[in-house]
Amino acid sequence: MKKLMLSLAAAALAAVVAVLAVGAVRAADETLPSVGQSAPTFTLPSQDGSQIALQSFRGKWVVLYFYPKDMTSGCTIEAHNFQRDLAKFEAAGAVILGVSVDTPDSHKKFCTKEGLTFRLLADPEHKVVDAYGSLGHFGPMTIANRNTFLIDPQGRIVKVWTKVNPSHHSEEVLAALAELKK
Repeated sequence: MKKLMLSLAAAALAAVVAVLAVGAVRAADETLPSVGQSAPTFTLPSQDGSQIALQSFRGKWVVLYFYPKDMTSGCTIEAHNFQRDLAKFEAAGAVILGVSVDTPDSHKKFCTKEGLTFRLLADPEHKVVDAYGSLGHFGPMTIANRNTFLIDPQGRIVKVWTKVNPSHHSEEVLAALAELKK
């Protein structure tokens, strides 16, 4: 009986991870900011505990990506791909900011384990996730939906992706950035 319960628990956990990996979650009834509008401002703590304000990146392109949960397969793939392409983003004058509802401590562990050097911002109170229409739910868990906003150097949203595929999203963002900079 104990083995059966452990097997069922493992299967349930695997199902949760699989769903989070592809971003199939129930969306909140939030409206996403649209292309052309000013990006909602915010200040959030990063993995090192420092406070990061969106306005401090004026003059740079900002890739603001929301993801469901640290240490899950899809989120790890997406983060690894952004890390792999980090030099290309920096060469284009862009910074990458990842946001989830996890804590700064969770982000710190995730960055250490996965070798991530860009900023992950913690929004456990869901204020920024909500402001960007990216609040979602997976069963009883509140998460950030897998959405990305490309913000221009003047602070305007110029591109929005929803329900992104973490496997090739970094390349999509780089391509859009190159096109917009022409």
